[in-house]
Amino acid sequence: MTTYDILIRNGLIVDGSGGEPFFGDVAIQGDMIAAVGKVTGNGRRTINADGQAISPGFINMMCWANESLIADGRSQSDIRQGVTLEVLGEGFSMGPVNDKLKAYMKARQGDIQYDIAWDTLDGYLQFLERRGVSPNVASFVGAGGIRAYVLGFDDRRPTPAELAQMQTLVRQAMAAGALGLSSALIYAPDMYADTAELIALAQAAAAYDGLYITHLRSEGARFLEALDEFFTIVEQAGIRGEIYHLKAAGPRNWHKLEEVIRRVEAKRAAGWTITADMYPYHASSTGLDAIMPGWALEGGHDAWVARLRDPETRARVLADLRYAGDDRENPFMELETADNILLTAFKTDALKPLCGKTLTEVAALRGQDPLEAALNLIIEDDSRVGTVFFSMSEANVRREAGLPWVSFCSDSASLAAEGIFLNYHPHPRAYGAFARVFAKYVRDEGALTLAEGVRRMSALPAANLKLRGRGRLQPGYFADVVVFDPATIQDHATFARPHQYATGVQHVLVNGAPVIAAGEHTGATPGRVVRGPGVA
Repeated sequence: MTTYDILIRNGLIVDGSGGEPFFGDVAIQGDMIAAVGKVTGNGRRTINADGQAISPGFINMMCWANESLIADGRSQSDIRQGVTLEVLGEGFSMGPVNDKLKAYMKARQGDIQYDIAWDTLDGYLQFLERRGVSPNVASFVGAGGIRAYVLGFDDRRPTPAELAQMQTLVRQAMAAGALGLSSALIYAPDMYADTAELIALAQAAAAYDGLYITHLRSEGARFLEALDEFFTIVEQAGIRGEIYHLKAAGPRNWHKLEEVIRRVEAKRAAGWTITADMYPYHASSTGLDAIMPGWALEGGHDAWVARLRDPETRARVLADLRYAGDDRENPFMELETADNILLTAFKTDALKPLCGKTLTEVAALRGQDPLEAALNLIIEDDSRVGTVFFSMSEANVRREAGLPWVSFCSDSASLAAEGIFLNYHPHPRAYGAFARVFAKYVRDEGALTLAEGVRRMSALPAANLKLRGRGRLQPGYFADVVVFDPATIQDHATFARPHQYATGVQHVLVNGAPVIAAGEHTGATPGRVVRGPGVA
């Protein structure tokens, strides 16, 4: 009779395929799944699932744990929800970096301070693995970071030689295991790239079977035009494509979501490989730079702050922010009111008590116009100022949650409800995104089934990322496994009280090592670098 390292007994197996769950066992030998179903044999360690769901570990398709995992590799807020793979690198990845970029990144660090002892993206990921992290880690290479490496933060076209250098950097990252090319086209310096530049970089990633994944150039006034640009890049680069955190921002744009869905599904029906991801909330999280006109951000952070200090250029910024027409992008006007901007993160200790207040409330405390107050806060904190924007429709969120080609993400750091993380007032998605899908959209509202929810957190993103041996409960796959109770899994984080762990996940194994046992973190850090399809 076989003796396995770990034997999980008596569970509802939800294997990631989307098929009907069934009762059985999961056997683990070393870091691999050895058997699934009715398993005969013993376990050196036996876990009684007691009828709860046994599923593959969940894949966070987009997170900002770049720095939080350096501060605390336990990844508490995500691992307690069953997340076993953190996917990093929206637009600006942690590599490649040259001396100028290292200096820039160092100057922008807040409470989490660290030396940048790597030059490449893979070097950063290996740094995390050596340091010790509980989840697996993977990353896209960011088009914005590539641009900053070669061009700095200037709003100009690259020369042919510079573009060739940018393509070489993409190829190097892909050969070392980057998942694909990412862009975040509402942020500088990504926003300065034209469509032709993005096609050229995407072609370099396509040669390694990478994915092009993007925060569209607009989610508001020019949402449909931004979608057309995305289609153009995907088609001309010959690459698979994904839309980051699919959403329509601003009440006057909410109706556009149906047309976006229609167009994506038409492309999929025609054979295009197009997918998206989402977080299950009606508010986004970003910084005040996200509402700024692009010209104001050129040259990087210090140049932006200098413009806000200059009365003439400050007046021009304010005029742009107050522009109410719908013929061009103005993210601030999509919010309709400063009541919909929640302040969440400051670098300066004197300003941290403002976390959790709206921009309207802070402006009233200061006796200032809200936009004037926003510019003053940027200057005083010498940062982008972390924010939450209430700009989406709950009906749209529920609609997206039911789409079979949409996976899930937190779009947040992975935090702990202790220490320096309490200096921030994060979006509740940091602690609740994955549990919320099961609690609200599976159990309470029936927007998708349990099996479909698991598939879209595991097998779907693993397939989109072309990951080998991840995303399913299947013999020969890595033992990233979650045991959770579908009847009780629940997010608890709110916009008022975000630092609250989700509950209902009893056990989490990463590469066969128990990280959560009986609902508590074991302290184990078995996470590894997971590399993409182009790795040499």
